[in-house]
Amino acid sequence: MLAALHIALTLAAVVLLGRLGARLLGRLAALTPSTRDDAFFRLLGYAWWGVVAVAGASYLSHALSLPYEPLATWGRSLVAWLGGKGVAGGAVLLATWTAYRLVPLLLRSLPLPETEGELTRQAVRAKTLRNVSESALKVAVVTVGGLLFLSNLGLNVTALLAGAGVAGLALSFAAQNLIRDFINGFFILLEDQYGVGDIVKVGDLSGVVEKFNLRLTVLRDLEGKAHFIPNSQIQQVTVFTQEWSRAVVDVGVAYKEDVDRVLAIFRDEAERFFQDPEWQDKFTNPPEVLGVQDLADSAVVIRTLFGTKPAQQWAVAREFRRRIKKRLDQEGVEIPFPHRTLYFGEPLRVVKEAP
Repeated sequence: MLAALHIALTLAAVVLLGRLGARLLGRLAALTPSTRDDAFFRLLGYAWWGVVAVAGASYLSHALSLPYEPLATWGRSLVAWLGGKGVAGGAVLLATWTAYRLVPLLLRSLPLPETEGELTRQAVRAKTLRNVSESALKVAVVTVGGLLFLSNLGLNVTALLAGAGVAGLALSFAAQNLIRDFINGFFILLEDQYGVGDIVKVGDLSGVVEKFNLRLTVLRDLEGKAHFIPNSQIQQVTVFTQEWSRAVVDVGVAYKEDVDRVLAIFRDEAERFFQDPEWQDKFTNPPEVLGVQDLADSAVVIRTLFGTKPAQQWAVAREFRRRIKKRLDQEGVEIPFPHRTLYFGEPLRVVKEAP
């Protein structure tokens, strides 16, 4: 009965450790930029399974007093290590894994500002700080846990840290872009240039800031594409949702229309739109009809401005275009199609000279 229990527990431990190690190696393979490394990581996975299987067989050889060498000798060494440092090392790894999983849960339990769906700087700042804090705390937990585990194995952690400092200094010259990423990300966070939830444009890319940490910024565009931008490459950024926004609406009318009458229609319709209870909470100040913005080829362009809350300018502009189109149709004001007028002179006369 005792032998069967030993065998069952050992097989369970072998399967559990083998699967965890193989899964970890698979995740490391997914992080590599080239698929040519997958075969190497698969080989490492098979090697890990082999090591775990040999360790399980060695333990059974010692526990059941089987005369298999060198498995029995390895089993005695394994049991001695587990009794001395293995349990403590396993406890350290378990505590590190638990803390790593608890970090996002603890941060999500922190309250966010009550904004009722509005995109305010307090909400953006809180989400961004939570995102950055989660990344920093996870790195700290893994680093401390790894050092404690190595110290439990008997390694000189002080000498290891000194060597890591020298190696880090040497590698810093080769990792200058990474250092620039962290420095630039720190100042972006410190100055609150933008944060998670903001709508920004970086170079030719634009979208919602879906994720931000000290190393990179992740944008999600209108088509659902995710763009990963290292912070060191962000030289200039345009933020569409900083504090307040503005909708700029240009509408063209025909040259034959009375401009003063058209401007009066625009002012009346903009005021009606501003007073609409369903839309009033999206504005920050009354609209302003600037007047004639341009004398284009086919139309007189009228410009209207709406001060809106962050990220509401596009919805307000679309709704006003719909309303002003219906109003101009009701008032009989023409919105012309692009056209050109061509003037033809008299046809050319061909004069033939007599031979």
